[in-house]
Amino acid sequence: MLALPRKMFLSKLSYYLGLYLLLITKIVLQTKVEFKGLDKIPKHKKFFIASAHQSMFETFIYNFLIPDCTFIIKKELLSIPLYGLYLRKLKYVAINRGKASRENSDSFAQVFDLVLKSNRTLIIFPQGTRVKFDEQPPLKKGASRIYQGLNIACLPVKLNTGVVWPKNSFFKYSGIITFEFKDLIEPGLDSASFTNQLENSIYN
Repeated sequence: MLALPRKMFLSKLSYYLGLYLLLITKIVLQTKVEFKGLDKIPKHKKFFIASAHQSMFETFIYNFLIPDCTFIIKKELLSIPLYGLYLRKLKYVAINRGKASRENSDSFAQVFDLVLKSNRTLIIFPQGTRVKFDEQPPLKKGASRIYQGLNIACLPVKLNTGVVWPKNSFFKYSGIITFEFKDLIEPGLDSASFTNQLENSIYN
């Protein structure tokens, strides 16, 4: 996979892994997975997704819902033996969380170039890390920086995966998982207005 073209092989594998996990969740955990508002996903214009983040589940499922998407990830993941090589091959963009560095500035420039010059959809987790189902931390400033830098619409996603797949828990539970795609946030808002609207979308 590492030696073969990304889109034809590794991205396809990521797609089928997402589908596999979706089926296993339904069959083994007896958990229903609902997708609301799929009709709000733009078909003919560029956009990026800003999603709530409560578990590893959504990282797999987005590869199924949005084939050949790309993510912003924490830089530490690239250090994991072998796994880090696959993340590089998938061309995910790594940043140092919580650090306003020149390196991160270069990473944002890489994001802008990647998204605007390709057909790949960017997916970000503006909370910065996984959070518990009932937590609503302030969103990271990087989300508004990406929104303003790309100057394209943002599609917020609210979810509740932490109910079934809790943060820092080995156990998984049965239940109902819901992904809710909210109304697009069109480009042109100032940073504060965008952040307020995004928080309202993924928390309410």
